[in-house]
Amino acid sequence: MVFGFGRTATMVTPQEALPGRPDPLPDIPDTNVVLGTSMHPPFPEGSATLYVAMGCFWGAERIFWGLPGVITTAVGYMGGYTPNPTYEEVCTGRTGHTETAMVVYDPQQISAGQVLKAFWENHDPTTANRQGNDVGTQYRSAIYWTTPEQEAAVAQTTKDFQKVLYDNGFGAISTEEKPATEVGPFYYAEGYHQQYLHKNPGGYCNHGFKGMTCPVGIVRQDQLPAQQDVLPG
Repeated sequence: MVFGFGRTATMVTPQEALPGRPDPLPDIPDTNVVLGTSMHPPFPEGSATLYVAMGCFWGAERIFWGLPGVITTAVGYMGGYTPNPTYEEVCTGRTGHTETAMVVYDPQQISAGQVLKAFWENHDPTTANRQGNDVGTQYRSAIYWTTPEQEAAVAQTTKDFQKVLYDNGFGAISTEEKPATEVGPFYYAEGYHQQYLHKNPGGYCNHGFKGMTCPVGIVRQDQLPAQQDVLPG
């Protein structure tokens, strides 16, 4: 089934995927303009990296750069087959990638469970390949973990939030949950996508607290610092 702009709700096969390119896209920024930190490894010793997808990555990234203990964030493409894809290629549905936010955090300041709490509460994880009017495999919900602690937190928070969803009349979680090593590299998106809603405060965003709390401790977008308070203009 194909939706507008060539987007498809059916996952492309490796044989059908676009070929991509061997080199990263040009002009990827070095620095997160909100946090003033590097978007590229090596990251500070002791930090941890978690990759999450929850629809359009513009709004997803803004949720996480405001969390205390987050060191840096970036947006990109992950979970598919096409190496170093462009945004236009991802939008065709023929790369297999989902729009992904990379979250690098200090586990001494914020736990994997607290990061995941913000993930669960600020999108609908029950709508496969869709967030609101954004339809296609590039908008699927996903978590790609990199540590045993994150894997355990994914399992626990999924179980806990599923109960909350059922109690509120919602269906089963459809989030793709895999180790990052299984799905392949995180490919950085074009520079204009990075911290997009900081650069374009009135830009499109369909993320926000959905009215259901994941039982880890309250971390909601409406409790985060106002965008202009994160980095004065």
